Amino acid sequence: MAYDQALAERIADHFTAQRVVVESKSMMGGVCFMVGGKMCVGVVKSRLMLRLDPAMEAAALRQPGCGPMDFTGRPMKGYVFVQPEGCESDSQLRSLLNLALEFNPRAQSSRKGLK
Repeated sequence: MAYDQALAERIADHFTAQRVVVESKSMMGGVCFMVGGKMCVGVVKSRLMLRLDPAMEAAALRQPGCGPMDFTGRPMKGYVFVQPEGCESDSQLRSLLNLALEFNPRAQSSRKGLK
């Protein structure tokens, strides 16, 4: 399934400008950007997927274009989807990415692959 490659490039450009070491991985029919070995943000179809502090989730959901991330019909705590209109401008995208980057050092790492 295709994803918005222009959005993915804007995300990569932001991380490069901020000198953030990032690894991109194909996931969930889109692309995920890993920071410090942890999922930080991604692009699924035309939407930005954002991982943020669960305490900030309610405030994020009040922002334009934001909605709960619910792959299975049940929202995932600490994750939101942002529709294209919520990250059209560079300042909107920058603000959202910075929320995810701020939380990333405190985010739990996936235990998958650990022995």
